Amino acid sequence: MAAADQEPHTRAVRPRSYQDESYLSGFLGTVGDLQKAGILQDVVLEVEDRQFPCHRLVLSAASPYFRAMFTSDMAESRQKTVVLQCLDADMFGEILSYIYSGTLHVSLDKVQPLYQAADLLQLDYVRDTCSSYMYLNMEHSTCVDLYKFADAFSVYMARKRCMQYIHRHFAKVASSEEFCSLSVNQLTEIISHDELDVKEETTVWEAVVRWVQHSREDRTHHLPSILPHIRFNLLTSDDTAAILEHPLVRGDSGSSEVVRNVVQKGNSNIKRRLGMVTSEMAMLYNLERDRLLFMNPREGKYISCSFGPDNIPNAISTTVTSDNNIYILSREPEDHNQLCLFQYNHAENLWEHAGMSSVSRLDPLRRDDMCVDEQLVEVDQVLFYLSLETGADISSLLRMRKYNKHTDQWQECSQLQLHNTLFHIVTVTPSYGPHLYFLSGTEMHCYDPSQDRWYSSSSPMTTAKICSAVAMGTEIFCTDVRFTKTMVFDLMSDSWHWQKLQGWPNPRNLTVGIGSVPRLFVLGNQLYIHVEVTEYDTNTEEQLWDSLLYMYDRSADAWRDLKAPFPDKEYTALAHTPRCYIGRGPMVPVAHIYIPHLKGAQEHITEVSTS
Repeated sequence: MAAADQEPHTRAVRPRSYQDESYLSGFLGTVGDLQKAGILQDVVLEVEDRQFPCHRLVLSAASPYFRAMFTSDMAESRQKTVVLQCLDADMFGEILSYIYSGTLHVSLDKVQPLYQAADLLQLDYVRDTCSSYMYLNMEHSTCVDLYKFADAFSVYMARKRCMQYIHRHFAKVASSEEFCSLSVNQLTEIISHDELDVKEETTVWEAVVRWVQHSREDRTHHLPSILPHIRFNLLTSDDTAAILEHPLVRGDSGSSEVVRNVVQKGNSNIKRRLGMVTSEMAMLYNLERDRLLFMNPREGKYISCSFGPDNIPNAISTTVTSDNNIYILSREPEDHNQLCLFQYNHAENLWEHAGMSSVSRLDPLRRDDMCVDEQLVEVDQVLFYLSLETGADISSLLRMRKYNKHTDQWQECSQLQLHNTLFHIVTVTPSYGPHLYFLSGTEMHCYDPSQDRWYSSSSPMTTAKICSAVAMGTEIFCTDVRFTKTMVFDLMSDSWHWQKLQGWPNPRNLTVGIGSVPRLFVLGNQLYIHVEVTEYDTNTEEQLWDSLLYMYDRSADAWRDLKAPFPDKEYTALAHTPRCYIGRGPMVPVAHIYIPHLKGAQEHITEVSTS
């Protein structure tokens, strides 16, 4: 045997890379300790006469602004003390704390100056976090101030959210002192929109009067440029006459002439405001009779609308988008592996193809007893198709695609591996931020579209039998399959409320229908629940079905039966029955509906007290 053949066999050894996680996590802590101890600092930054000793290397690594300052031929690169202009000393202290610790502390009173400092120092994370914080903390008392700031600094996401809030709550916002601080351009932009949720155009006129009278001498001359944005054609002749006689108009010839010209010229094409032609309504579906029920319990409206058997697509899932489009996800007639979208035509009261490319059904994993639940949701004006694949061992995989309207294509998103999905529900938090929440078993997961990442809540759920969930403000309300309790998850603290809401009073000892689930929904910032129940009739020895509607009275911590005059007994959510476990249509779509366009509808007007 040759010598070479006698050598022992050696395995090829490939190089590998190793990552020390403890080093990565500890490095920033060590740098922070050096800063606190004042060790190895080689530059002093001076802001508003306050001095901040720092490390050039750390500053350069954190900020392109400092990197350019210390690595170029600028004079600052050689100076021991560098004076920084246009910065607030307290905010710079917050910025420096973030640079050395990676932790950012944001509050409503400092989010704006913090954003300005981050914008100057080119700290993208701080700037984006401040923008998100403004978006998340929109309310009546802050929306105008945040809108002005977002407008000045072109913070697109926060500005858009502010505009949506002002449109939706215009009457309340217009009565605030902050509204009078708007510039003339900001005022005219707001009142020119179709989306103002006002019942009468006089509300817009009264808002303009308040704005002008707040500083009459300085603002009266703006009236001729503001008045064309008021839709005089939507006013009665008496309202127009009263405006012409108003001291602001009568005392200014230019304003009076504008009003008269607009009224005399007329414009029948001027759109009515959103609040004039729509009513926010929830939609339920009668499976047996191809009938939709549009309802607004607060206004006492229950409108039953019949469709032909081929007029409503076979819905897998339904969603309502932020721009008030109602979509149904349905199977293609010729190919059930392809899903298409239908859109509700408000003006014609019919369903038509949405004109979007079909989405291929995600191939299920090859496991025995596999079942698939599919849903359609919108997050921040983007449609997402979700496919949850669950095996007999209750382990699941949640896969998603999102629709790109620019390319008319569906794109893959991050997956989520789950362990217990016997009960599951998806909800979106439009008021709190552009995120999607998935409740599964005893876990809650959050999807951030901007990062295409899933995050898990550290707070465990108190029950594994969640069947319906809905977001309202900064809270998510959930109920179990038998409506015995309703729980609240606080998004701000990322925790479940220990105190549960009261459950179903159920004085008649009814039973939630087999194969049915209670369905929570929010309408007019009020929490409701629809329950399909059965009751045993001792005379006929049959199970009788009924639909009940409850409104939650938070002050009394009680669900109140609205005794809703449902024209039919059996209703379900507008969605196909999934093939696995619970989840039978847990979502009740809520949209602004153009009531005059509901052709052939029979309107049931029954006053339902909500006091």
